[in-house]
Amino acid sequence: MVSFQSSKFSWSLVAIVGSLLVVVSVVHFFLTPIFPSSLDYFSARFPVRPSIGGESHESLDLNIDFDARFPEDSHGAVTYRGAPWKPEIGKWLSGCDSVSKEIDIVESIGGRSCKNDCSGRGVCNKDRGQCRCFHGYSGEGCSENLQLDCNLPSSPENPYGPWLVSTCPAYCDKTRAMCFCGEGTKYPYRPVAEACGFRLNTPSEPGGPKIADWSKDDLENVYTTNGSRLGWCNVDPAEAYADKVKFKEECDCKYDGRWGRFCETPSECSCINQCSGNGYCRGGACQCDRGWYGIDCSIPSVSSAIKEWPLWLRPSTVEVPDKATLDNDFAGLKAIVKKKRPLIYVYDLPPDFNSHLLEGRHFRFECVNRIYTEKNRTLWTSQLYGSQMALYESLLASSYRTLNGEEADYFFVPVLDSCIITRADDAPHISLREHMGLRSSLALDFYKKAYEYIAHHYPYWNHTSGRDHIWFFAWDEGACYAPKEIWNSMMLVHWGNTNTKHNHSTTAYWGDIWDSIPSARRGNHPCFDPEKDLVLPAWKKPEPGAIWLKLWDRPLKKRTTLFYFNGNLGPAYQNGRPEDTYSMGIRQKLAAEFGSTPNKKGKLGRQNTSNVTVTPLRSSNYFEELASSIFCGVLPGDGWSGRMEDSILQGCVPVIIQDGIFLPYENILNYRSFAVRITEDEIPNLVKILQGINETQVESMLANVRQIWQRFLYLDSILLEANRQRSLFSDEEDWSVEFSKLGEDDVFATFIQLLHYKLHNDPWRRHLNQKKNYGLPKSCLRRTS
Repeated sequence: MVSFQSSKFSWSLVAIVGSLLVVVSVVHFFLTPIFPSSLDYFSARFPVRPSIGGESHESLDLNIDFDARFPEDSHGAVTYRGAPWKPEIGKWLSGCDSVSKEIDIVESIGGRSCKNDCSGRGVCNKDRGQCRCFHGYSGEGCSENLQLDCNLPSSPENPYGPWLVSTCPAYCDKTRAMCFCGEGTKYPYRPVAEACGFRLNTPSEPGGPKIADWSKDDLENVYTTNGSRLGWCNVDPAEAYADKVKFKEECDCKYDGRWGRFCETPSECSCINQCSGNGYCRGGACQCDRGWYGIDCSIPSVSSAIKEWPLWLRPSTVEVPDKATLDNDFAGLKAIVKKKRPLIYVYDLPPDFNSHLLEGRHFRFECVNRIYTEKNRTLWTSQLYGSQMALYESLLASSYRTLNGEEADYFFVPVLDSCIITRADDAPHISLREHMGLRSSLALDFYKKAYEYIAHHYPYWNHTSGRDHIWFFAWDEGACYAPKEIWNSMMLVHWGNTNTKHNHSTTAYWGDIWDSIPSARRGNHPCFDPEKDLVLPAWKKPEPGAIWLKLWDRPLKKRTTLFYFNGNLGPAYQNGRPEDTYSMGIRQKLAAEFGSTPNKKGKLGRQNTSNVTVTPLRSSNYFEELASSIFCGVLPGDGWSGRMEDSILQGCVPVIIQDGIFLPYENILNYRSFAVRITEDEIPNLVKILQGINETQVESMLANVRQIWQRFLYLDSILLEANRQRSLFSDEEDWSVEFSKLGEDDVFATFIQLLHYKLHNDPWRRHLNQKKNYGLPKSCLRRTS
């Protein structure tokens, strides 16, 4: 126990000591090793556990002969953990990543306060003493109301302003720019989204769609209490379900957190990591419990219980500061944690770049990989851009995460461009008016502001000119529109266009074109640099049936289709994309040769044959048809498409037809081991090329696909959600059961393995004067020492 000396001291100091004793008591109770039973006056230091064997692993030199121990196979690959890597990477991972040891890392547990405790309108970052304000609030203590309008300025012709998604004739919630019925109605928080509040013109032709007249409201009906009219805001759900009253069918429940035809059933909203069990998800932003902060409430403060700390901070040995550091704004504790490198620091950016984009969504499915049903069960989405949320969540919950920027090897900057672009122009505060109508220009602006923020508020960018920073560009053309200031960094993308052939914007959607962005903003960089960047797989909805049926493991003898491609084939086909530039014309060329479905003129492809399927007709047995094929086409859409993931996940050998464009992991895995590449000019010879691959080679490629297919799954993110659902429900859903059986390396594990390799092999790191313990033998440090 602490014995106080007989000297004068203030009662405020006694209070601080008391709070420290509470912390120490908790530490003593929950941590190993057990702390000393007596503490020095106003100070205590708990012992750091020694390294394994009593010496640093870094002092050992195993004299690894990489070439002799890890030879290349017949395809020129070196296998590590089941994957065929490019030889230099595979050799290093086999010799070094496999023997990496834990090291001691000092993590800071914050204790600072924020002005007015953020006024109940935000979450206090206890490390920096800054508020993360909820949507619609700002200022040092979140005391400022932003008043976010739903409507643009009005005119006599447009009394509610020019159309936006948020355009509202009823009550505008100016904290989020969302439209509701408002006070005075029976259901004031029922959404009046989009066409719901406006008059609808009669279709110009039979069976045609009704067109909203955005200049004329329909409040007379929306607000009616007359059950014989098409009402909404006063319609009782029970009466409507019983057909006792009428309602306006164009009104529905688009916002997150509500279900039922009349939005009568509340549900969980989608938040990052669902607030880690330490907070409440309020429309997309986490309201953290006392003692927690961060975008997902995963960072503990000094007032949290140590037994509840996240796994990436446990087990910990804790240091309590001495008398010299004590003041009314307690700076925090130091926790010594065993970790393996690479260590990643995740910036706690202002919410404008992430949680506000989630909190203000006008459509619940926008830019998230899951939502929740009326029973709060997980409903996975097919949102391909959900990979951005999945990777972010994995990083925040990972043992490779660190709060210590000085020990970090990499810095992740969490800007959610998938939300920026899907929400572009959906409300006046996310306007395209200053961006020539280009969503690409708006997204560039967000990234530029994020760069300016971290360069101004943190010291880490200037240490390396941003070369150890990581940005994720999930949209169709990847990092093509990245601002020039951040191009030194590592870009995570789904579109690896090196611009060696397609040296312009390849999207057929004009709003995403980046060619017209001035070079003063964008610079003249390519879309992708294989020396520093990485193409990651897109998000694919977890399909338990495909796992249960083991479609990825289907043998060659059960694969009867030689080549398969199913997707939009352009303007020659019914319901095809009208632009000739769609898919850079590649899908159109393939269909002209091998189309197996008649086009608008009733014609098949010139070389149509029975064991080749090229069709725009999406099948209800799509996964089964992929799994019944030997080779599957991987062609672009508006930029990247998800065909590579579809092929690999169903065990089909991908055939890549897109010149100068890297596919997922293509700059780190040996694609010759499991894929075929043909040039766009070789499309007429496609069948001959595939028939020329002998059965032994085909079997080898199929076997390698079976080894790597889980590396195209965001399994870590899926299992995080499975664990959350298990904590809430006694029964387990099929997706959780099936995916919990998997255990091979996934997207996140592959990403971490590459970062570990790059940490010791990127040439620019040779010039850094960093004396760190890497937990590796000297032979593995040859590139950075």
